[in-house]
Amino acid sequence: MSPSPIPVTEGEVAFNPCVTWYKVVGSLGSRRPLIAIHGGPSVYHGYLLILADLTEKHNIPLVLYDQLGTGNSTHLPEKTGDVNFWTEQLFLDELDNLLAHLGVQDDYDILGHSWGGMLGARHAVHQPEGLKNLILFSTTAEMRLWEKAQNLLRTQLPQDVQDTLTKHEEQGSTDSEEYNMAMGVYYGRFTCTIHPLPQAIAECFAWIEKDPTVLLTMNGLSEFCVTGPLKDWSIIAEAHKINVPTLLLNGHYDMAQDSVMTPYFARIPQVKWFTFSESSHMAHFEEREKFMEIVGNFLVQ
Repeated sequence: MSPSPIPVTEGEVAFNPCVTWYKVVGSLGSRRPLIAIHGGPSVYHGYLLILADLTEKHNIPLVLYDQLGTGNSTHLPEKTGDVNFWTEQLFLDELDNLLAHLGVQDDYDILGHSWGGMLGARHAVHQPEGLKNLILFSTTAEMRLWEKAQNLLRTQLPQDVQDTLTKHEEQGSTDSEEYNMAMGVYYGRFTCTIHPLPQAIAECFAWIEKDPTVLLTMNGLSEFCVTGPLKDWSIIAEAHKINVPTLLLNGHYDMAQDSVMTPYFARIPQVKWFTFSESSHMAHFEEREKFMEIVGNFLVQ
């Protein structure tokens, strides 16, 4: 007999006047679920659906969701620039609301990627009783460290690409096709080394183009100079409060260089760190088998 198909359910949960869309792969209640928090801001859940490998191999229920402002959740483009609305606390409240709606708030693990790792870390410093394990995947402990790392990576680009970036930044023409092509070289080297780009990752960039509201408001469009309120974001002073076993993951060619993750390793009491030697920012695609092995072993230990 062939194995029974893994159940997949989708739904929405009310969040103030808005809704948060979610997907569950596997059966809640079969074992502790993994809550996957996507990056961005302004991308969506799709590129983390590959984590269903863990459901297939270890029967770990996977919960994915689209953060407010992207994907299948409520969009609010009229709030572009509203820094009093688009706050870290908004997204922390959204996460808590989802956990309660699904009834998993007393027993769950979190994997947060990039911006999602920043949210996951902040959630963890409040020491919620239900959180049992934390995975911080290609994320930063401080935005100023992130900016510094991106500007160092920029110096590794071909000189003509660097010159193009600088020219358009000085001219204020960063919406030009030439600038976008130069940025494509940067992202191609430090975001995902697979060519052509996997469709699920390409769709993330497409969502930013469809509705960049959250990204523009909280971060700004440049990785090299953050202009939104996230420019002052840091968790270094609170990282020691994370009291659950924590796994740090990044790639050798990652935007999340070791320098941006070292404060987590130095301050979290129960912490392990693994760097994927052939990956950039998307190790779950670039070294898929190894990634699932490392994460699976951590979660089922």
